Amino acid sequence: MASTTAVSSPPALGSFTSEVLAAHLAAQAGAPAWWLERKRAAYAKFAALPLPGRTSESWRFSSVKGLDLGGVSLPEPAGAGMPASALRFKAAATLTFANHRLVASDALPAELAARGVIVTTIAEALRQHGDLLQAHFMTQPQRLGSEKFAALHAAFVGDGAFIHIPKGVELDHPILVTHAIVGDGAAVFPHTLVVAGDNSRATIVDYFTGGGARCLAVGANDLYAGHGARLTYVAAQDWSRDTLSFQLNSTVVRRDARMQSLNVHLGGRQARHESLSQLQAPGGFSEMLALTVADGTQEFDQRTLQMHQAPNTRSDLLYKNALLGSARTIFSGLIAVDPDAQKTDAYQSNRNLMLSDAAEANSLPGLEIQANDVRCTHGATTSRIDPDQQFYLQSRGIPPAAAHQLLISAFFEEVLGRLENLEIHDALNRLIQAKLGA
Repeated sequence: MASTTAVSSPPALGSFTSEVLAAHLAAQAGAPAWWLERKRAAYAKFAALPLPGRTSESWRFSSVKGLDLGGVSLPEPAGAGMPASALRFKAAATLTFANHRLVASDALPAELAARGVIVTTIAEALRQHGDLLQAHFMTQPQRLGSEKFAALHAAFVGDGAFIHIPKGVELDHPILVTHAIVGDGAAVFPHTLVVAGDNSRATIVDYFTGGGARCLAVGANDLYAGHGARLTYVAAQDWSRDTLSFQLNSTVVRRDARMQSLNVHLGGRQARHESLSQLQAPGGFSEMLALTVADGTQEFDQRTLQMHQAPNTRSDLLYKNALLGSARTIFSGLIAVDPDAQKTDAYQSNRNLMLSDAAEANSLPGLEIQANDVRCTHGATTSRIDPDQQFYLQSRGIPPAAAHQLLISAFFEEVLGRLENLEIHDALNRLIQAKLGA
């Protein structure tokens, strides 16, 4: 009898072979044809693209050796072991996913449902709101280096949150979406899609939690703010310390719309976050905020692109990192102004607080301006806690450790203080203090 030899999949595919895709598509056999075709096309792109290499400029300073896609698999439905949510505030509705399957939800108030607000799963939206989903689901091109991982997400995403705020509707309380990993070796693909109609107002909160040994999370979101809309998006990433994480954010801002996004990065072994904001019509404003607490040997890689595609648009980016142990952060941001985007007003700042001699912070801010009547500024700072400030607090009777903690909190408060919702502010602050060991 002839012997057979097992053939391992190429490193660029890892555990995600064509046989795994076939099984995934079979499980979604009832989905629309366009959805399945997009998955096949995405997998073909994923399979064709190589893993990032050391010479790629979009991965400069990143630890590309850690991008191993082997040893993980699509998880079984979660049973016991669902992690308790650390975010607590009054919410208009909630969705909770574990291993990318809905496990719990709190329905919208009848008044909001009657006005056409939709808070449901992507699986349900495929059946009931296919046109909206097709128009907005991952329709913006990836530009920041993780095209391969975006294609992997599109190929294997199983479910997620679909939120639609109709024209003129305002929500008094936020919508909370929790994405959890349960178990070891799980590969999950969380997704949140938000369509805010003209002159609507809403706050959406994503919370990423859980995970065991050697997990993979490749998440994405699509955020659309229609004319005159006010949309706030908050994400708190608190995966396990043995999770390889990618999060790909895509924002579209239309005429006179205001978009505020705040991403808090806490968990993961190696986490890459890419944020693309497109200001497509006059009067649009995008506020891009992030806070990171990096300790141990964690690496947080942040890549941003502020795209001004129309005149009289504004953007303001402020990313703050606190680094302990031998942690590493990378920030690479670009303000891009199209030729017709006159009167652009754009700002970009990355500030790093070094709390250890062994930590490393890398900053690469940049401008690409093709218009001649703009105001664009960028900068980066790296500093330590001011000893005079520490001395002042201690001279008022505050113990050294408490004084140190107060100064770190003050460093983050410049960002947290921009949130209008005080309950969300306090919930995020508790997460940050827990990571700092306070």
